[in-house]
Amino acid sequence: MASGTQKKGPQGGKGGKKSAVSAARASVVTKKGPPWALIAGITAIVLLAGGVFTYAYFQVSAAQKFIASDDNKDPSEAISGVVKVAYASGQHVQATQRVAYDQSPPFGGPHDGVWADCTGIVYPAPVRNENMVHTLEHGTVWIAYNPDKVQGAELDKLKSKVEGTAYMVMSPYPGLDRPISLQSWGHQLKLDSAEDERIEQFIKSLRANNYQNPEPGGRCDSNQTGFDPANPPPFVAEKPGADAVGMDGKTPGAGTAPSASAPASAPAAPTTSAAAPSQ
Repeated sequence: MASGTQKKGPQGGKGGKKSAVSAARASVVTKKGPPWALIAGITAIVLLAGGVFTYAYFQVSAAQKFIASDDNKDPSEAISGVVKVAYASGQHVQATQRVAYDQSPPFGGPHDGVWADCTGIVYPAPVRNENMVHTLEHGTVWIAYNPDKVQGAELDKLKSKVEGTAYMVMSPYPGLDRPISLQSWGHQLKLDSAEDERIEQFIKSLRANNYQNPEPGGRCDSNQTGFDPANPPPFVAEKPGADAVGMDGKTPGAGTAPSASAPASAPAAPTTSAAAPSQ
């Protein structure tokens, strides 16, 4: 007799539907958007690093602009206000002689056979021109200043650029027509403030610049030279007399030196750099 048990359909239909729903929900949960916050943070870091690198690059490039090289023998040509005059070198006078300089302060021409000590000395009193000019021939930068106009913090700032630095020297210059005047051989720059960035540019360009000074590697110390940095030959404010050595180094009385307040023109017209100051 046939069994009365009826066969039921396949099991698991309801379970299959549950699995499909779970999978769909899992898919929705796992599909998240891009991590915009992280991307923005990384982008900001990259941009900041790039900005720092670019700034540093231009700072280094600006500094290199005032360093002498075979391709840039006179970096001071990029400094506004620099006066240049070509002078013959090696013309010496005696300690008792004076030179009728064509510029004030002088920055080239005949000079004493003994140089002033230029080992980073700040002279408290004015020093004889003829000794100071000889230091320029060796590659020194001479900072002269008007003691009536430069005092206090400005004077200290200038001193800090000189003290203890070879091929640097500084001294007061009575009657100077501007507060500050920088000299190297054949170059001069007159300024009104110790804060002027061109001071540092001038020093970088011309201190110990062997392309511009006539005696590269010349000594700066005064050992066994007869020059006493503690008691140097004094500056003479009066104009040289008729017996002064001229700028040709040979003919006494060939012109007179200009007063400190009104520098005369050079025999050959000086050239002045018209470049804009570096920012």
